[in-house]
Amino acid sequence: MFLAMGRQDLCGLASRFSLFKRTSIILQHLRMSKHTEAAGEVLLERKGCAGVITLNRPKLLNALTQNMIRQIYPQLKKWEQDPDTFLIIIKGAGEKAFCAGGDIKVISEASKAKQRLAQDFFREEYILNNAIGSCQKPYVALIDGITMGGGVGVSVHGQFRVATERTLFAMPETGIGLFPDVGGGYFLPRLQGKLGYFLALTGFRLKGRDVYRAGIATHFVDSGKSKIDRDKSFILVEHMDKINSCFSANTVEQIIQNLQQDGSPFALEQLKVINKMSPTSLKITLRQLMEGSSKTLQEVLTMEYRLSQACMEGHDFHEGVRAVLIDKDQSPKWKPADLQEVTKEDVNNYFKPLGSNDLEF
Repeated sequence: MFLAMGRQDLCGLASRFSLFKRTSIILQHLRMSKHTEAAGEVLLERKGCAGVITLNRPKLLNALTQNMIRQIYPQLKKWEQDPDTFLIIIKGAGEKAFCAGGDIKVISEASKAKQRLAQDFFREEYILNNAIGSCQKPYVALIDGITMGGGVGVSVHGQFRVATERTLFAMPETGIGLFPDVGGGYFLPRLQGKLGYFLALTGFRLKGRDVYRAGIATHFVDSGKSKIDRDKSFILVEHMDKINSCFSANTVEQIIQNLQQDGSPFALEQLKVINKMSPTSLKITLRQLMEGSSKTLQEVLTMEYRLSQACMEGHDFHEGVRAVLIDKDQSPKWKPADLQEVTKEDVNNYFKPLGSNDLEF
């Protein structure tokens, strides 16, 4: 049993990378310890020669806060330099979520109040994302449950991502007037074909083994809670030709036209979804992924920091948060409301350097 292993056995396990032959055991025993919110928003523990990070806000789906980021980052760097730490594991408390994202309601409120949180949160979050991407120790994310937005940022850039049948992955930001950040511009365009573009623009949800089949998770294990149809193919396999064809365009308008011309039930369903998204978010997201496809992770995060700050100054993000999280009427009033009204100049303004305020590593 993982938590009962001796130091020598665990270190040997990590160093030989035979860890994933026993991942189901890891999941089972790491989940055994019950944590309460009184124990803190994030727990940082040593288990043998593994550093274990537990996101500990289960009632709030382990949404990331600035305080959590400020605890995780220095400990991650410390474990990375510690010769007695052989691997780093991150998991979520409870059974519903690994991490549903950043605490965007708080960020929106702070931004409208002209507080620094909106600047500092994204800066520190992206610095953490980069630290995970460049971590010199095996970094294992147990993405059991809801994994969205900021939760993707603290998992997908690590060396190993382990999904279960309960994993629910999505980057739904275009529906809240944002964009798939936390390095989405790096990993999404590197998925098979145009899958990443499709996921980014529609916010399509992948579940269970499909998260592995898509290339987002590196491994899949059963949590032991239910039976799984192992023979079922990737949920989007029959649609990949359409996705690759329709989402290969250089403009959102052309993607929409492609979907209209395709006319299949699948294409029309995606068209219906896209038409509900923020027009501005759609355009900056497509450009983000196109540019990110040839950038390093650090370059992408610098670009995304510029986008984040422009979104904080704009209308759609705050309106999206209102419609989805505050009033919950699910009827955001986007400005501009039509794609044609989002000009090239508007989009260019989102990508402008911030001078001395730019994100640097």
